[in-house]
Amino acid sequence: MDETTQTHQKKYAKYVLYILTGVYVFNFIDRQILVVIQELIKKDLNLSDGQLGLLTGFAFAIFYVTLGLPIARLADKTNRKNVISASLVLWSGMTAISGLVVNYWQLLLARIGVGIGEAGGSPPAHSIISDYFPPEKRATALSIYSSGIYIGVMVGFLGGGIIAQKFGWRVTLLAMGIPGILYAFLVYFFVKEPVRGMGEKIKVTPNNQSFGENLRKLLTPTFILVALGSGAHAFLTYSLLSWAPPLLARIHEWNTLQIGLTLAITNGIGGIAGNIVGGRLTDKLGRKNKSWYVQVPMIAGVLTLFPVAAIIFGGGTYWLVIMILLAVFLTSVYLGPILGVLLSLVRPNMRSFTSAIYFFILNTIGLGLGPTVVGFISDYLAPSYGNESIRYALTIVFLMEVISIFLFYAAAKRYPKALAKFEASITQE
Repeated sequence: MDETTQTHQKKYAKYVLYILTGVYVFNFIDRQILVVIQELIKKDLNLSDGQLGLLTGFAFAIFYVTLGLPIARLADKTNRKNVISASLVLWSGMTAISGLVVNYWQLLLARIGVGIGEAGGSPPAHSIISDYFPPEKRATALSIYSSGIYIGVMVGFLGGGIIAQKFGWRVTLLAMGIPGILYAFLVYFFVKEPVRGMGEKIKVTPNNQSFGENLRKLLTPTFILVALGSGAHAFLTYSLLSWAPPLLARIHEWNTLQIGLTLAITNGIGGIAGNIVGGRLTDKLGRKNKSWYVQVPMIAGVLTLFPVAAIIFGGGTYWLVIMILLAVFLTSVYLGPILGVLLSLVRPNMRSFTSAIYFFILNTIGLGLGPTVVGFISDYLAPSYGNESIRYALTIVFLMEVISIFLFYAAAKRYPKALAKFEASITQE
């Protein structure tokens, strides 16, 4: 392969990465838009915190994580770009439909539809990115892709806050859902399906093994520790993401526009910076010691405890903004490096499946249980503490983060040996 062709391939790989990052932006716009407008929905539909928690947490997550598994198996066998395009149309369309509902149960069903669509987003994208980028650059590439989370949250909070303040929550959902349908055509026509194994330059045979056989290969001690550690960490991140707006509204009396603008800026700047720093730092440190791919997320988890405590129990507008920015930066460090760890331990024809199982665990614990548990604890404490109940309900996140830190510590000790063993097995084939 001549130098011109290599240069072209590298440029095209970056182009695909940015297109797929855009898909992830829409993923999180549609996933989190309900958070910034939930106080408006609560008043309009007369809902409890427990019902809100189900909308933003468990009801969405159970379908998202469950259907992610068969869709990932399909992506490992068929055209991954087509799976992503179809999924984007579905979840964006259901977001738009959410703006037309007239009661809680219709909204719940629409959110379930969003969850079903989003199940086909990330696992195939992770697999495509891993084929376009070699292992030594993969954590950085996956971190850039993961920054779509925070761009999406930024657009959702900012756009959602502005539109909801002027036009209400129904118009907000329509405005956020329709553009994703149009973007799906860009993905379909301009992203090329890569050859599987291209990142490692190895030949890959079709994955015809059963679900159980793939699962037995995947569930190693390293995978289990990393996935459970990520889930415990995501419990904190999703709980804060879902309940920060009510906390700021009820305790500090911020309006919807203030909340949307603050969370948009802090999530945009802090999340993108945390993702990119996490990926680049671990790719650099990991050249000498592979355990850094898990140690960096573990250290970030320890540091996270301090700004989170300040957010829950602190006060003062400027202080809260700084602490939210710092918390978002630290909580976003982990995803790119951890995905790099997991996708380095499986063959290319198992990557969508691996990503789906990982997100099944992460999102069941984090997205499913986090906002839901906090919501029901808040309801339980409300008779005694009133608006302060949300503040005390959020203290459960400290326990979950401590669990995450210990699980990451154990995984960091195992990963270098697990990687060496896997690479040796590939060489022998």
